[in-house]
Amino acid sequence: MGQKTLVDSASRYLDHLCSVIATRTVGTQGNRDATAYFHQQIKQFDFSIEQQPFDCIESKRGRSTMKINSQNFAVLASPLTLGCECEAEMVQAQTVTELEELACTDRILLLHEEIAKEQLMPKGFEFYNPEEHQHIIQLLEQKQPAAILSATSKNPDLAGAIYPFPMIVDGDFDIPSAYMKDIQGEELLPFCGQKASLAIKAERSAATGENIVAWKGSQEKKVVICAHIDTKENTPGALDNASGVVILMLLAELLSDYAGSLGIELVAFNGEEYYSTPGEITYLEKFVSDFSPILLAINLDDIGYIHGRSAFSFYGVPDSICSLIRNVYHDKPGFFEGPAWYQSDHGIFMAKGIPAMAVTEEDVLALMADITHTEKDVPEIIDRKKLVENAQALKDILHALDEHVSGIN
Repeated sequence: MGQKTLVDSASRYLDHLCSVIATRTVGTQGNRDATAYFHQQIKQFDFSIEQQPFDCIESKRGRSTMKINSQNFAVLASPLTLGCECEAEMVQAQTVTELEELACTDRILLLHEEIAKEQLMPKGFEFYNPEEHQHIIQLLEQKQPAAILSATSKNPDLAGAIYPFPMIVDGDFDIPSAYMKDIQGEELLPFCGQKASLAIKAERSAATGENIVAWKGSQEKKVVICAHIDTKENTPGALDNASGVVILMLLAELLSDYAGSLGIELVAFNGEEYYSTPGEITYLEKFVSDFSPILLAINLDDIGYIHGRSAFSFYGVPDSICSLIRNVYHDKPGFFEGPAWYQSDHGIFMAKGIPAMAVTEEDVLALMADITHTEKDVPEIIDRKKLVENAQALKDILHALDEHVSGIN
């Protein structure tokens, strides 16, 4: 298959995911359109397909407002929050200790400074949930404020480039919440102890989504290659992570006539950006009793930026397989072995003791701080040739692994 043909395919796939489809946020019709598109494209390359459905929530938010003494303040409804209209005294806490001692039942609670330094993990999140986060959530649910306002700064490690970021994003948390910039929170502090009127325009509704799992070859020993297809709200999600999904589709093209003894599984995970990671949980539940067929899991996320190289990294991978993969990349100048990076779907395989590999961008942390989760994540920042090179490298890795497994047997 010619290089130009593959580059044309990459452009077509990327345009459809980022431009033809308006949004890929979990729970939306756009998200369902995206998984249907992936299904349609992969199936034509002689892969068997499994749809893995799950229930989720669609969140709709409108313009929220806050008024104190006839003065208006800008607030943003948190994703997945319940709405409310209330008039109550405003109180504040800037540390966990202050929250522990604060009487805030039926009041509007402003959280800022230290206590609002990072986005709280959803209370039901299985893979990572710090005790401090759990404690804050428990305090809020015990004290039952009428609504919560969080004033947040920048935190690219947990919120990408979003500023301000919502402190609470949790469809299982039922106290209405909104957020604002830290500098706006400072403007509110002099009004603590006074009555405020707050209207959070938001609603939840039941929705569905699904993973798409495509495979060919043996299921007794397989390699899983995955990328998440969903996005945060209000972003085209080209780098995060349409590019990874495009590489999966290009790889399917390259493997259309694959007849090796090693099984190949391509997974479009759906929910990496969603509070409860429903796609990942659904996938893991299917294999809860036995992960032994998975020789290696390769996760693709934030690949294809117009500057820099692609970076690969290993997590619990046997030395023999690491050496094999390093040999494949050795003569490919667009790749290098980068530092460990844990903020994506390879983490779910690591948690189950499955050897994992991640492929991302050389400067992924800088990209997360400036582009990830924002409207700047557009197709124009993606190098289509780079996506093709990644797909071709993965094909070479799979063939080398197939020979490796055949040699062992």
